[in-house]
Amino acid sequence: MLGLWPLREAPAASPGAARIALIVDDIGYSRRRLERFLRLELPLTFAVLPRLAHSGPCAAAVARAGHQVLLHQPMQPMQPRFDPGPGALYVGDAPERLDRVLRNNIDSLPQAAGVNNHMGSLFTGSQPEIRQALEVIRDQGLFFIDSLTSHRSQAYQTACGIGMPCSRRNVFLDNRAEVPYIQAQLERLTAVARRGGTALAIGHPHRETAEAIGRFAPRWKRQGIRLVHASNLLGEA
Repeated sequence: MLGLWPLREAPAASPGAARIALIVDDIGYSRRRLERFLRLELPLTFAVLPRLAHSGPCAAAVARAGHQVLLHQPMQPMQPRFDPGPGALYVGDAPERLDRVLRNNIDSLPQAAGVNNHMGSLFTGSQPEIRQALEVIRDQGLFFIDSLTSHRSQAYQTACGIGMPCSRRNVFLDNRAEVPYIQAQLERLTAVARRGGTALAIGHPHRETAEAIGRFAPRWKRQGIRLVHASNLLGEA
């Protein structure tokens, strides 16, 4: 059954301990980029784009390594010049097309435990399309993470409203692919986790992102902050 792929979860955090989840988006273009993060040997969550040459092999490698896989579902952005890629959902899609495309994408990544959006600044703010997409995801036994690519997104609130497991992004790590900048974002993420008990960040498969996470992770261990998979934060954003 989809959504029940066995995971090697991080040990449960002690009561009151802050927890952080890191999602690495845009997996599927290159196995080499993925390997940088697998070598960190940290409990990370990897969002895999559908219908790319390396999508299937990358998802399988993530699952074999005991990490969590998400379907990184392409959705229509606000700016027409940006192409969300194959398997995208668009505002105005007929319900039959939306259902078919999304189910095919889910079926193509059987390791996926959940879904987050790739782009989608227009789509996630549009009803009823986002509601229908979330109902399909829910009915497949998957959870949803709102990447919050726009402040107009209705995805998280809609997911909560239809009773499905969900969460949302707190911090983007690497809008600038520079190690000092990413480390500053990790500091910001840590502050969010300390205030609220949990925090979720999204990054991308840049060499600088892997380097910054590798440098920063020992601090969390020393501070008693637990790094966990995204599924550990559901319903707590």
